[in-house]
This record gives sequence, C-alpha cells and structure tokens, in this order.
Amino acid sequence: MRRKAPAGEVMPATTKKLRCAVYTRKSTDEGLDKEFNTLDAQRDACEAYVASQRAEGWTLVRDRYDDGGFSGGTLERPALKRLLADIERGLVDVIVVYKIDRLSRSLMDFAKLVETFEAHGVTFVSVTQSFNTTTSMGRLTLNILLSFAQFEREVIGERIRDKVAASKARGMWMGGKVPLGYDVANRKLVINEAEATHVRRVFELFIDRGSGVETVRRLQAEGITSKSGRLLNKGDVYKALNLRTYIGEVTHKGNVYRGEHEAIVPRELWDRAHAILQVSPRTRAAQNRQHAPALLRGLIFGIDGRAMSPTHAVKNGRLYRYYVAQRVLKADTIVDDSIVRRVSAAQIEGAVISQVRGLLRQPEIVVGAWLAARREAPDLTEREVRDALHRLDPLWEELFPAEQARIVHALVERVVIGPEGADIRMRIEGLAGLVRDLSAMAFPARRAAA
Repeated sequence: MRRKAPAGEVMPATTKKLRCAVYTRKSTDEGLDKEFNTLDAQRDACEAYVASQRAEGWTLVRDRYDDGGFSGGTLERPALKRLLADIERGLVDVIVVYKIDRLSRSLMDFAKLVETFEAHGVTFVSVTQSFNTTTSMGRLTLNILLSFAQFEREVIGERIRDKVAASKARGMWMGGKVPLGYDVANRKLVINEAEATHVRRVFELFIDRGSGVETVRRLQAEGITSKSGRLLNKGDVYKALNLRTYIGEVTHKGNVYRGEHEAIVPRELWDRAHAILQVSPRTRAAQNRQHAPALLRGLIFGIDGRAMSPTHAVKNGRLYRYYVAQRVLKADTIVDDSIVRRVSAAQIEGAVISQVRGLLRQPEIVVGAWLAARREAPDLTEREVRDALHRLDPLWEELFPAEQARIVHALVERVVIGPEGADIRMRIEGLAGLVRDLSAMAFPARRAAA
C-alpha cells in the first residue's frame, strides 16, 4: 500500500522513466570497417548525454539504430525504418542524435518525421545543438538548421555532378557496371580480348541477320554469355549495339566525348549496324517477307490432288500474292466447280500459321512432343519442352520468313483447298525435331554434352 505523508511532510515526486533510442548515420561506408568509426563516435557522445540525464529518468533502450552508408536525403534507411516501427509500437520516448542532420537533410522529410514523433508523444534531442521544439523560437531555429542542412546536401550534389561532367568531358570512365568486353585496371577500362570477340560477334550477326531475335538465337546457340555467365538476350543485344563505349567514346547528358579507353568495334562495323537500326523491326521483317519464298510452296494442293503454285500481281504499286491451280496456269478450261482457281496467299498462310501456333499451346501436344523428343534426348524434361514451345509463340512475328517456313514444313503435312474451305493436315511427329532445335538454343550446355 502507498504510504500517506504525515501532516506537514512532502512526499518526493516520482521521476518518469524515459526510454531513449540513439540514432546514428553516415552517408558513405568508407571507414566503417575500422574498430572505432564515425558511428561509434556519434553513439558515444549520445550515450554520454543520456547518462547525464539519468536523474531525469533517461535510460537507453537495448536496440541499436545505425545506418552506415545511407544518404540523409531519403527516408529509405533500414535502421530508421526499424526505429519508426518501434515508435509506433510505443517502445521509444526520446530520440537522441549527434546532429539533427543525422535524422534527415531534407526539410520535407524532417517535417514528416516530426509529425510522426508528435503523433506518438516522442521528443528528440541533438546533443550538439541546443534547442527546444516546444517554443516558436525553437521551431524557427530548427527550420533554419534544416534549411542549411538541405542547402549543404544540394551543394554537395552539384559539386559531384560537375565533377562527373568534367571528368567525362576528358573521356574518363566514371565507374558503374563494367560493359562486356572490358575489365577495369587503375580505374580505367582495358580491353578483355576474349569478351571483345563476343562483342564484335554481336555486331557481325546483327548486320548479317538484320534481326535482334535471329541474332539472339544464333548467339545462344553459340553459347555466348554476359560477364555473369548468363546467355545474352534481346535486351543485351540492343544495349550492346547502342553502347558508344565500344567505339571508344563517352557520353554524358546527350554529349559525346572521345574516351581514354580503346575501341572494340571498328567505326565501319558500328555504322553498318546503325544503318539497319534506323529501320524499325516491323519494317525490316516486312522487307524480308516480301523477298521470301512462298510459305506453303510444296504443301498446298487442290481437291484434285494437283499442287497449287505461288504467283503474284502488282496493282497500284501494291504486291498481291496468290496460290493458283495448275489448270489456271496451263490455261486449261475448268468445268469442275469443285476446283478452286486461286486463293489469297495472305489468307491461307495466316490460317495455317494460326493452326500451328494454336497447336503449340495444346497440353496434349506438349506431352506428345516431349515423349517423341525423349527418344533422342532422354534428359529432356516436360517443362523444358513446354517452355520451348511457349517461347516460340510470342516471337513468331519477328522470325525470318525462312525460319517460319522451316517450322511450317516440319509441322504441316498437307493443305487441301476446296469449295468448303481449307483442310490443314498436321505432322505431329515434326514437333520432336522442332523441340530439339529450340532446346538446343535454350540449353546449349546440354547440346554440347550430347
């Protein structure tokens, strides 16, 4: 039971216990591996201040909140997030920092922090800057200090940007991800001859094929990889084709400077590749298709069993393609209404392609293709077969006509044209060979082992 004070005796006031969390921060991770670093120095000063306030009921919490290598211009800091979470859980009463810019250098971000502190009844103390935020003068002092902290951060940023711009104007490499074909020695790019050969191969294949998809297909079949050992993809190819580092140049905000490093790709090779890049992928594909052989040559027949031959006509500068019955070509008189004289090449080829692409998506076809392919590739899994076939479907439009024709001839046995429409007969066994080819491109290591 609480003892009542006798008449005339004053009971001592009970001191409220205040749980204090020390927060420290350093913008860079330089020197953090030392036995005693900047974060330790900040913590010692803050803990000494908390100890001086022990009579006021101040005690340290067990957790440490240290952000090493994090800028004060953002709130995306792991220790700060953990501190805010503990504040919301009611585990902290006072935040102690060495300087207020350790919490934030952004006036807007600091306003958000103060709002959070006030909502949970939490105060904060800077051990090197004496102010009281409960008064208007104290809040003014705080805002002035924060404004100078933000100004300092912006000036530092401007100095860094100016330094980078000046260095790049001199052709210096300013760090970042090292591109394929180069290594770094003494903060300079030096050519890695083995990788440089792969870079030039990218340009040569693109010039030869005129297609990013076909270039990737060939690169993957040859087992050419990035620095990390990952097979090159379409994004890697186009990034390499546009990276001016490879012709010995440095870029910065739209400006191009002569670099200190040596070029990997000859200027003539670069210009030829970029002449192709000026044409859109769809236009390149259309140009290739226009000069390509008929997709269904040797596969399309009339109801009389005779092959239909590809032909074309030009009207108003536009090319129209057809498959025509043999009797029409030979000027025979056709009295049989069951004989289709001609059919639009675009329409019938579109129907056949749609049938082929639909076939690749059917689960039972995937299983059948897997079982057929396993006879020559026992280690091939059903999932690999499914992934290979599904990967082909969205890339179909970007395939070269010759590649499309090869796939169609592997999967289509016969197309018969009659008055009621087209009868498309598929060649399921052709899937096994297609799967082997696709798997070889997707898994070159397995192909090499075989």
